Amino acid sequence: MQITCADYKIAEMQVLLHHIYEYKKGLRSLVLHTMSTDEQCKTEELLTRKGINCFLQHVNSKKINVFFGEEQCVEIIKSFGQKSLSDFTDEEDFILGIMLGYDRTQQCDRYIKRKNNEQNLFIIEKNCTNKRCG
Repeated sequence: MQITCADYKIAEMQVLLHHIYEYKKGLRSLVLHTMSTDEQCKTEELLTRKGINCFLQHVNSKKINVFFGEEQCVEIIKSFGQKSLSDFTDEEDFILGIMLGYDRTQQCDRYIKRKNNEQNLFIIEKNCTNKRCG
């Protein structure tokens, strides 16, 4: 597929190019870019041509998540499978946030909050089950 100058003028492609710039300059080890499925072929071709590791994940029929960056980071994301970001375990969510360069303290707070919510749900479920048995 031949990419033309007009293709790069689309806002999604402009943002993608900026993410590639940041990756190439070492500002990011991993990038998550959400975009229209209409741009999937152009995006894959561009990243392949630039020799950048990537993994595409379909969000829905109109959107994809494009993960790209260092090979190790992309391999970790691939190991999580094709599940939605909202279905990531607490640990996967934490790892993703750290690899994307999010604030470590905020990621720790988010992890603790998610774990506490998970434990509270477990306690509620356990109490409901015990009440049925009693």
